Amino acid sequence: MDFSSKLLENAVNEMSQLPGIGKRTALRLVLHLLKQPKEQALALSESIKELREEIIFCSNCHNISDVALCEICANPNRKANIVCVVEDIRDVMAIENTSQYRGHYHVLGGKISPMDGIGPSELTIESLIRKVSEGDIEELIFALSSTLEGDTTNFFIYKQLEPYSITITTIARGISVGDELEYADEVTLGRSILHRIPFETSLKNN
Repeated sequence: MDFSSKLLENAVNEMSQLPGIGKRTALRLVLHLLKQPKEQALALSESIKELREEIIFCSNCHNISDVALCEICANPNRKANIVCVVEDIRDVMAIENTSQYRGHYHVLGGKISPMDGIGPSELTIESLIRKVSEGDIEELIFALSSTLEGDTTNFFIYKQLEPYSITITTIARGISVGDELEYADEVTLGRSILHRIPFETSLKNN
């Protein structure tokens, strides 16, 4: 792709690094920004700058937050003794949209995937184990997508928690294998949380 401007080429190259954005789509987006009022483009760049410089992660659940303790963990009406284990913030948002869950979360930051160089140490599993060891959690709900990586992560955590007396469940498999939680409809996802099953039962069914 030939560019008449080095500035344009640089902008397109940066934009095309975003997931699902090819060079042609990146060019279309950059040209769109050039057509907009200067203030709008600057507002976008400023919001991205603030996001990178000021965003923090909740000290309790590792969810993305503006303050040390996210709104969910700080809410006294949430059940802190029930923790739902998810991959990232998209899953938190998907479950919250169902209005069927009133516990806390623990965001792993990904799934164990040796092919991608992601091992247990790259995730927040250690802090989850520590949280359970403190004795304040009664139930842990696995809500990772039912892929090989998701099942591997669930099983690894399950084995780490064997010494502790805690109920471990998993969301009902009303969601197709391989589907991500963020793409599940709210009714199906809500029911899968309400009708969760013991994790050991899911192992016997595999």
